[in-house]
Amino acid sequence: MHLPRPRSLAAQLFAMQVVLVAAVVAGCALFAYVTGRAHTDETARKQVLATAHALADSPSVRDAIRTSDPSAALQPYAERVRLDTGIDFITIMNPRGIRWTHPDPTQIGMPFLGRTEPALKGRTFTETYTGTLGPSVRAVTPVKDGDRITGLVSVGITVDRISSEVTQQVKVLALAAGAALVLGGLGTYVINARLRRHTHGMNAAELSRMHNYHQAALHAVREGLLMLDGARRIALINDGGRELLGLDESAVGRPIGELGLPAPLTGALLASEPRVDEVHVTDDRIVVVNTRPVVGGEQRGTVITLRDHTELQALSGELDSERGFTQALRSQAHEAANRLHTVVSLIELGRVEQAVEFATAELELAQALTDRVVGAVGEPVLAALLLGKAAQANERGVELVLAEDSRIDDGVLPATLPARDLVTILGNLIDNAVDAAQGGEGARVTVTALVEDEELLLRVRDTGAGVDPGDRDEVFRRGWSTRGPGRGLGLALVRQAVHRARGTVELRPYQEPPGGAEFVVRLPLGTRSAGAGAEGSSARASSTGVSS
Repeated sequence: MHLPRPRSLAAQLFAMQVVLVAAVVAGCALFAYVTGRAHTDETARKQVLATAHALADSPSVRDAIRTSDPSAALQPYAERVRLDTGIDFITIMNPRGIRWTHPDPTQIGMPFLGRTEPALKGRTFTETYTGTLGPSVRAVTPVKDGDRITGLVSVGITVDRISSEVTQQVKVLALAAGAALVLGGLGTYVINARLRRHTHGMNAAELSRMHNYHQAALHAVREGLLMLDGARRIALINDGGRELLGLDESAVGRPIGELGLPAPLTGALLASEPRVDEVHVTDDRIVVVNTRPVVGGEQRGTVITLRDHTELQALSGELDSERGFTQALRSQAHEAANRLHTVVSLIELGRVEQAVEFATAELELAQALTDRVVGAVGEPVLAALLLGKAAQANERGVELVLAEDSRIDDGVLPATLPARDLVTILGNLIDNAVDAAQGGEGARVTVTALVEDEELLLRVRDTGAGVDPGDRDEVFRRGWSTRGPGRGLGLALVRQAVHRARGTVELRPYQEPPGGAEFVVRLPLGTRSAGAGAEGSSARASSTGVSS
């Protein structure tokens, strides 16, 4: 059995508003009717009282009463007053209640129907009474000649006439109420049509369920999600977005340009055109950015997704290093085969002493570099990295030298300094230095790795062309490179890894021949606070001299 779908929220609100408007209009109409009826009755009483007093005080009436035939003078006078004032009847009578005047002349001389006792006592009163003309609101007042009551005056307006006036008011009121109801209904319909468009015809339960799903999905998605409004302020950000961008709860409602994000990333987030899989570097992470403008509505906004690319980039770097090691080993194997063939050929030619001398020289040369690296660098990851990079540099015609003062004992580096970050920092600095030195005369890269003052000092110097002074602040920006497009990520990764380790990295021009550039990295190893360590490292980096 298919159950009927509940009404949409807009339809429910429309029905409620129509009922409310109808109830308000009906209540106002009823109040206006009751008030109008009371006002009409009160107006009628005031009118008959004023007319009765005016007649009772009229000298013409008193003079006519003194004559032998009061009706002859009073009847035309009363009718003229009645017609002028719009009163239904004016009856002037003697103290015994015998009529001298009446709208119906046949009633003259007949007894008055109604009370007269209060008037005979000198008091004016009003009442609703049914007489010869039907129910009426009447006023009765005495006519005095000095202290003596010589007659009575009764002035009245029929209830039918009062009702007809009220009926006319009710008709006008009904028209006004109908117009108000129609206008209220139209306004309610327009408002709810707009609401229906915004709620897509969903009812309250569906909206509540969608909100719950929205909140659950928002916090469950590991990727970052941002929504910017038309003013480029953050309207929504999930947990993943705050983590990837290093923001807190206060970021919601703030313009994206005031969050202190890197300029290229801020430009991508503020772009009006879509961005697809753009890689950007923050202080701690590499993020892939996708943006899409919101089309429609009164204000344009932007939906942004962020993916963490840090781990993947680190793995890519390690893979590149492994490929380099593999190529170096392949080249060395090829060279070793050539040297072995040379030794065998010398032996076959009977040149045994020369064969032994050639083989020993090659072994000593290779073993000297290995012994130098292993003896100076007790950290196995760094030692393996230096040996592999030395082989790579040799294949590219660049000599990799470990400085004499290099010394890192095994176990010195704390667990808080991951080996992956060390590979990222030193590996990219060496690759960058080899690229700069390659092709030059006496191409050399000198590496210094030592521990001093509870800090790990890594210094990489090349014999390349150096860095233009105007570019010193740009070398760590993603995309900056002198080697062509598609490069420029290595130094950005170095800065990011150094930042994670609360260290400092500095580029120095090397003035002594043959020139080149020198990168100095200091990473704190002790128990000092991160802030103090970074500050102290920066001060020392600016004052330490260059050693080789």
